[in-house]
Amino acid sequence: MSVPIEASVNGRACPLGDVSGATSALDWLRAQGLTGAKEGCAEGECGACSVLVARADKGGGTRWTAINSCLVPAAALDGAEVITSEGLGSPGDLHPVQHEMAMRGGSQCGYCTPGFVCSMAAEYYRPDRREGEASAECGANGFDLHALSGNLCRCTGYRPIQEAAFALGSVPDGDRLGERRASPAPVVRSTMLDGEHAFARPAHLGEALDALASTEGAVPVAGSTDWGVEANLRHRRAPLLVAIDQLPELRALEMGEHSIEIGAALTLSEIERGLGGAVPLLDELAVQFASRLIRNGATLGGNLGTGSPVGDAPPVLLALGATLVLTSIRGDREVPLAEYFTGYRESVRTADELIRSVRIPLPLLPRSSFLKVAKRRFDDISSVAVAIAADLTGGVVHQVRIGLGGVAATPLRALATEEALRGRTWDAGTVADAAAVLAGEGTPMDDHRASARYRAAMLEQSLLRFYDAAAEGGA
Repeated sequence: MSVPIEASVNGRACPLGDVSGATSALDWLRAQGLTGAKEGCAEGECGACSVLVARADKGGGTRWTAINSCLVPAAALDGAEVITSEGLGSPGDLHPVQHEMAMRGGSQCGYCTPGFVCSMAAEYYRPDRREGEASAECGANGFDLHALSGNLCRCTGYRPIQEAAFALGSVPDGDRLGERRASPAPVVRSTMLDGEHAFARPAHLGEALDALASTEGAVPVAGSTDWGVEANLRHRRAPLLVAIDQLPELRALEMGEHSIEIGAALTLSEIERGLGGAVPLLDELAVQFASRLIRNGATLGGNLGTGSPVGDAPPVLLALGATLVLTSIRGDREVPLAEYFTGYRESVRTADELIRSVRIPLPLLPRSSFLKVAKRRFDDISSVAVAIAADLTGGVVHQVRIGLGGVAATPLRALATEEALRGRTWDAGTVADAAAVLAGEGTPMDDHRASARYRAAMLEQSLLRFYDAAAEGGA
């Protein structure tokens, strides 16, 4: 007998029915009468569609993870365990998050509230949340406000929402979702939906590669944070979506003697937790890459696979000297990231290839920095992104790599600037000369995010800021 295609939603088995690869999880949930999750922006920026899913955590347990349901295909929920705002509590028995939001005036029109509640609940159940000293962005109860960076409210104002978050206590004994964390997450299973807009979750990498090779126009998706936007706002459709997010061959994280290998299907949140601060430049990237909701789905493979010139990850990985492992039915090949991009949203990757992993050489250059210039501090596309990694031992530039984004049709290495620095004394004169060279790198343009002149000025300032920071750090 075939396994029914269904998801567990709020503790109840729900058949996915006649969904296709073009049906979003949000639309399917609302069709079930679960209308707490809503569509606000349809591109993962407002968080009104936030729901919780049960994902595997280290040690064999479960981590409740908030995601944007408007971006995820409904078929990707096959076998999953989902909690919506309706499943957290009821009018007569409010969940602690719902109670604090109500008591502290965290809701007015209520449109955004269910999404806030789900994101807050994910942080409430975060296993490593610990009480400590309060700061502007973290409460004494250990609640990290970055958990809400992907949720927008247009009428309440954020003070009462913050107060509700900071008032949450520890998860009490007997809390059913709290106790659920000690048990394994649902086992990921392979899925196949036929039809005009088909969906497949292969059991292993070979099946995925065969599907990409045999179906023209097939699109690989992991967190679907890019494809979901294309589907919602540009109404793009594919004959076949191939879900690769749970392929074990794409989910390795290995710290070797000579390199760090990061699976292309690991989410940015998983990478952040898995590396544990081992790559400071990636830590700087993490807190500036969209929002926690997006990082819970977005992958390095997806960010590189789109070929976007304003992706945040490419400049950082260029500065780290990364290479990509590409795989297809023909086998694996390794490509330096600096040689990967060939034009606007174009690369050397062929349609039947997947990015298998990202390799970062060791040892890391000891001094690094990532500067992202955007109109908003969080959850915004960069106007300019600059990543710098250098070895300044003894006051000499022994080695330097500079990755740039937003200043050309592709992400690129600032090779002329690197040459202007390499081998020279690390002093104000050297940096000023090199900063002038950096201002002329790329082909910046005028658009709605910034002018070409502004972008050039930000390039120059990025190296001057790096010099000041290095001086303060004693480099």
